[in-house]
Amino acid sequence: MAAEAVITEREKRQVFIDWLQVNGAELRGCSINSSPKGFGIFASPQGSSDHDDDDVLVVVPLELAITPMRVLQDPLLGPECRSMFELGHVDDRFLIILFLTFERLRPHSSWKPYLDMLPTRYGNPLWFSDDDFLELKGTNLYDATLLQKKKLLSLYHDKVEPLLKKLLLLDGCSESNVSFEHFLWANSVFWSRALNLPLPHSFVFPQNQEVVGGCPSTDPLSSHQKEIHDQVPATASVGPGDTVWVEGLVPGIDFCNHDLKPVATWEVDGTGSVSKVPFSMYLLSVAQNPILDKEITISYGNKGNEELLYLYGFVIENNPDDYLMVHYPVEAIPSIPFSDSKGQILEAQKAELRCLLPKSLLDHGFFPQTTSKVRESDEKGTAARSCNFSWSGQRKIPSYVNKLVFPEDFMTGLRTIAMQEDEIYKVSAMLEELVESRPEEQPSETEVRMAVWEACGDSGALQLLVDLLNAKMMKLEENSGSEEQDAGLLEDACVLESHNHPRELEEEEKGKRMMSRNKWSSVVYRRGQKQLTRLFLKEAEHALHLALSSDHC
Repeated sequence: MAAEAVITEREKRQVFIDWLQVNGAELRGCSINSSPKGFGIFASPQGSSDHDDDDVLVVVPLELAITPMRVLQDPLLGPECRSMFELGHVDDRFLIILFLTFERLRPHSSWKPYLDMLPTRYGNPLWFSDDDFLELKGTNLYDATLLQKKKLLSLYHDKVEPLLKKLLLLDGCSESNVSFEHFLWANSVFWSRALNLPLPHSFVFPQNQEVVGGCPSTDPLSSHQKEIHDQVPATASVGPGDTVWVEGLVPGIDFCNHDLKPVATWEVDGTGSVSKVPFSMYLLSVAQNPILDKEITISYGNKGNEELLYLYGFVIENNPDDYLMVHYPVEAIPSIPFSDSKGQILEAQKAELRCLLPKSLLDHGFFPQTTSKVRESDEKGTAARSCNFSWSGQRKIPSYVNKLVFPEDFMTGLRTIAMQEDEIYKVSAMLEELVESRPEEQPSETEVRMAVWEACGDSGALQLLVDLLNAKMMKLEENSGSEEQDAGLLEDACVLESHNHPRELEEEEKGKRMMSRNKWSSVVYRRGQKQLTRLFLKEAEHALHLALSSDHC
């Protein structure tokens, strides 16, 4: 059975490579092979290429990209989607997800070689078993996933299912096997593989009805491209110069996996000056040394484990880009004292009641985790924050201002929420005095912030922040224990990649705790959240101590 499965996978991969080549794509000195993450792009052992530019590894014509414009031009999907799109019932992402669902259900889809290469299941929480999903309880992802699944189910039953059954009947296919899992699969394909593509304006808006670039007759894209000025999605944005940004999938290049130290990047070539293929996307090596017989990776961006798990279904241990999301619940505002006044002051300051706290902020706080230097951007942010602390000079700029890691927009929101009655009157008096001195001009956002800070200082905001972080830690620990307990689970874990193919354990793995990949990912993620909560709580408590000390001076 194992040998048969390997042959099937190899044949499937070869069919896809042939399909890419028939449609004008080129693999230059690399191939698509199995990797621990599914499939990946690997440099050939010899690292050779028939082209002069060995740094260009893969070239894919943009005609092979799956974009909202393609869906709107599809003979079957186009008319139905266009009416929904024009009425604002769906967005451009929905169009691509619907296209993927429909093409997967068609037994003779011309996209079958590509779709067969994609995973049939994904590692994001929408696919977790009930037991694995419980491991996320207490985290932001638990609530976000419940909400997302509810939205997707509603969208499927209201729009997707009836539309798919209608389209499949028109296509002469059976509609009986349509299920929510097909739609869930397409949703996961889009969010884990879509790119924001900087397409040349002349490609999106061709001057005539001929196909740009031209493709073989076997290409699913080779019907004549129509004028589509009225079909570009509203969410597509026009960039500087000759560029239109559109989300889409690019078969072939989307098999590149993520790494913190990527060896390649992708670019769009409108003229063919680099790739020798006009209107194409190409994968470019950025490694200092030749990549021989190794996986070619790109960066998906500086993403924390929360985002990586939610979108892509994997996490990175000790992720340097991890972050903590902290928020004051908006729904609680109506029940706080003087909620109307505080709401007006919040609006006048454009204050934030939620913030992302990247792990890197800790490097510049009271208890730095590393000895890295303060970046120029951080210095500018500190300078801007310092400039806001002045009014009548009654309250001095705090000595700790350069060490406070919490964003000023968020601190502004917390100061306002924590205001006492006398502080509200002080702010009102200062602003009234300002208005009297210049009756035709309202106080600016900065002036309102300055008045709030002078009336309140930081102690109320920092006490509220300490309370929020303590509550967050209690919620994280309620169902899964402490950070140390999570560390123990990971230390004793033997990760099983698949329930379908249990492997024989190596000698050193015997006696360890069996753990699914999904559970392992959940524990890594929640442990990181507990660690960041502990570290930011330490920062907030120390800042609170300093703020209270300065208030009593």
